[in-house]
This record gives sequence, C-alpha cells and structure tokens, in this order.
Amino acid sequence: MAVLGWVSLRQWERAADLLVREQARDMASMAAEKVEMALDHAEDAFVDRLQALLTARGVDPAALEGLIAGEPLVRHLVLADTRGEVRYPRGAAAEAAPGASTARARRSVKARDVGPLVATFGLDVEALRRDVLPASLGPLGSGTILAVFDGEGRTVYAPATLEGAQPLQSVAFRAHLPDWRLTVYQPGGAAPRDAVRGQTRLFMGAFVVLLVIILAGSLLTWRLTRRETEMARLKSDFVANVSHDLKTPLSVIRMFGETLEMGRVTDEGGRQEYYRVITREAERLSRLIDNVLDFSRIEGGRRRYERVPTAVEPLLREALDAFAYPLQQQGFKVELVVAPDLPEVAMDPEAIGQALSNLVDNAIKYSAEDRVLSVAARVEAGELLLSVADRGVGIPAAEQARIFEKFYRVGRSDTQGRRGSGVGLALVRHVVEAHGGRVTVESAPGQGSRFTLRLPLA
Repeated sequence: MAVLGWVSLRQWERAADLLVREQARDMASMAAEKVEMALDHAEDAFVDRLQALLTARGVDPAALEGLIAGEPLVRHLVLADTRGEVRYPRGAAAEAAPGASTARARRSVKARDVGPLVATFGLDVEALRRDVLPASLGPLGSGTILAVFDGEGRTVYAPATLEGAQPLQSVAFRAHLPDWRLTVYQPGGAAPRDAVRGQTRLFMGAFVVLLVIILAGSLLTWRLTRRETEMARLKSDFVANVSHDLKTPLSVIRMFGETLEMGRVTDEGGRQEYYRVITREAERLSRLIDNVLDFSRIEGGRRRYERVPTAVEPLLREALDAFAYPLQQQGFKVELVVAPDLPEVAMDPEAIGQALSNLVDNAIKYSAEDRVLSVAARVEAGELLLSVADRGVGIPAAEQARIFEKFYRVGRSDTQGRRGSGVGLALVRHVVEAHGGRVTVESAPGQGSRFTLRLPLA
C-alpha cells in the first residue's frame, strides 16, 4: 500500500507540475498579448493626434512639443522625410533623440507643408511601469506573480517580491518591446510540487501511524492468543488435577469401606478407627469440592462472607484434625503454637478454615524428607497472624509473586510430580483480602516455606 501510494503521488506530482506549467504558458502568452494590445491602442491614439496636428499646422516645433508634453507614454519624437532628412527636432536634439528612449515605435504620417514623413517615437519606461503594465497585468496575477524584464535582465515590473518564488514559464514580447520578456512565477511555498510533497509527507505519516497500530494490534492479538492458549492448557491441567485429587479420598473411602464390609476388622476399636478415616477422607473430599465451587463463585462474583467473632485456637485445631490421617501416615511432626490470651476475631470461620486447610494441604503435598509442620497464631501490630510452615522443597524468589495466580504452578521438576488443582492459593488470597488482610510468603528452595495470613483485629 505504501509503494502504490508513493507511486501514485509521484505521478500526481508530475501531472500537476505539467498542468500548472501549461496553464502558466497560456497565462504568460495572454498577458504579453494584453500588454501589446494596450501599447497598440496608446500608440494609435498618439499617432491620430499627431496626424491631426501635422495636417492642421504642419511641422510646427512648438505645437509638437506641446503634443509630446501631453503624452506621458511618449518620451521622444523624431520626424524624417522620405530622403531621410530630419524635420523635427533640429540640430543636436535630432542627433540625441533616437537613442534617448529604450523602446521605440515607427509610424508613417503626412504633414501639410512637407508631405509623407516617418514618425519615430520612444516609449517612456517609467510610464510603462506606472500606467500600462499594472493596468494590463494586475487583474491576471491571482495566485501567481507576473514580472517583466528588459533586454538586459533588469526587473521592469513585479507586483511582489520574487525572492523564493519559482519561475514557471517565460515568453517574449513582439514588436513594441523588443528583447523584453514576461515571466510567470509561483510564490514560495505555493508551488504544486511543494503541495504534493506536503501531501506525500502527510500520507507517509498516516501510513506510519497505521503501521504502528497494525503492529501493536498484531502483537496484542498474539499475546491474547498466547494467553488464551496458556489458559486453555491450564484449565485442562486443572480438570485433570482436580479429578486426581478427588480420586484419592474416594479410593481411601472405598478401600476402608470394603475392608469393613468383608468383616476383616474384628475388634471394635479397629472398626472405630476405620470409621474415623472414612469420615476424614469424606471431609477432605468435601473440602476439595468446596474449593472448586468457591472458585466458581469467586470467578462469578457471587462469593459472600459472614464475619462473626471467632476463637482462634479451636479453628486451628479443627484444620489440623482434618488432616490427622495423612499427617500420621506420612510421619509428620506437628507443632501448634498459639499465643496466650488471643482475642476473638471477626471473621468468616468457614472461609478462614478453608484457607488454612489449603495451606496445610500444600505443606503436606510439597514436603521433603524433614517432615515437620508448624502452625502458629499471634498478634502483632494490630493484626492477627496465622502461619503455616513446612521444611519442604521451597519456592524460588522469582516465582513467589505468581504462586497466588489461578492455575499457576511452580515450574520445577521436583514439584511437577505433585498434583494440585492450581486454585488453592488463589482462594487463600481472595479470602484474606476479602477480610481486609493480606497473605505473605517466606521461602527458599530446599528450605521450606512459611505462609502467613495477616488479618486486622478491628
């Protein structure tokens, strides 16, 4: 498009330049013809008066001088007979007269007492500049400058300055003004070439802006497409991970249920333990389903929280009790540290309990050989701090800002084998922020992680 536009504008420039030059040539010819006609009319009028005077009074020097004085366009007059003898003026004036004027005209006349004569008279340049040229050329110069130059290139007439003006066409005058020329100028900045070049610059500027918009739009589209592709992949992983998470408690429930059904547990204490395991795994299953449902409510803006004064320690113990079986099976050492005299805090106990459960579940899932789980509660600077710490694989500093994004999982080989829905930490952040608080993380690869929920007391 840029090439076609540039070629079209160049062709337009050449065509416009050619058209303007043709119009300038026609204007110059017309203007020169108009000046010639004005001079013809002025000379005819002078010759008519001269002929009338010669017919009435003959070659009368005083009368001829009076006639010349009344004609501002005529500067000198010489009358000679058919033999070449000068009849007017006489003496030194006759010798100086023919060369005293710049432009000359010759006409045949008759005198009463002499007979046929040749009248040669000069045209006054100042009278031409003052009277004839402005009247003849002034109406024609709209948008252009019409200038007249003599045979030596000197400016005789120019209605405006020629500095910076571009000459378009020049023509020569005919009989009255030999060697004089009339030139048509285009004022500076108004030449068609300049106008077209301005249009070219405007077009190229618009094209550059359009190109930038197209590139920016393409880049934005590419990024959006890439993000949509990534989100589609993450959602696919989410479905697979949620399915796997749901199968784990279901498998435990089924296995313990079948064991009880077949009567392999004979003592009452063993059966009660199996019942507790089934109950806890069912609660774990409910917790996983609640995570998915809450995430859907948060995405749709339908999640609501009911805050009531809540005791902190029972809430923490309840979250740990829900994971008693996996903690015992995997050999975790559990540390619970609760500061004395903690006040009741206004919160949604179900939502905060769910956030703590997600943190405990992650601590179990990403633990290493040193299986220690620490849960603590204390008051600091007007905030209730609930922390869950482990000594697991840890999180690189570069990825700590992104772990609270939905579907995001740390991209390391030692974490990829541990399945998860990818929405747990996103739910934690949303719950804490909905309570006017914030969640922080302290972690280093190989040294474990500490997540802290900071809830305002007020």
